[in-house]
Amino acid sequence: MKLGTIFVACTLLALASAALAQDQAPRSTERITKEVRHELLMLPYLGVFDNLAYKVDGYNVTLVGQVTRPTLKSDAENVVKRIEGVEQVDNQIEVLPPSPMDESLRRQLYRAIYGYPALQKYALGVQQPIRIIVRNGKVALEGVVDNEGDKNIANIQANGVPGVFSVTNNLQVAKN
Repeated sequence: MKLGTIFVACTLLALASAALAQDQAPRSTERITKEVRHELLMLPYLGVFDNLAYKVDGYNVTLVGQVTRPTLKSDAENVVKRIEGVEQVDNQIEVLPPSPMDESLRRQLYRAIYGYPALQKYALGVQQPIRIIVRNGKVALEGVVDNEGDKNIANIQANGVPGVFSVTNNLQVAKN
């Protein structure tokens, strides 16, 4: 009789542990996601010409995007590795090739986009939400804007910069 009671108690304990582990997994993933976002945004050399994104799959994090400095790629990986609960980091961040032409385009694009009156509100924060990625004269706009009009204006402004070969507008409109 006592053996049966112990068996039932052990079975219930095992089921409770499994249920608790299943309940904690989504919460840990959510915590890891928030911490990864925070740590990436706090990188000291992350600028408007860099685009960092990530995907959290359980306890594994995949980093993607484009950066202008090789050190930013390694810094991003290092800060994410230190987050409690992260087991593996797959760093797929692309380092953009150095180019005087691209550097010049970046400055011109910044002035054209953030200097346009309707878009100046996006230049106010520490982290500007419109990311300008330039690779060999080709431009990608990444990030989030308030409305479809701002997305279109940013696209028009980028296309108006001399020397730009093409513009890919990946801006997302924020859901209110």
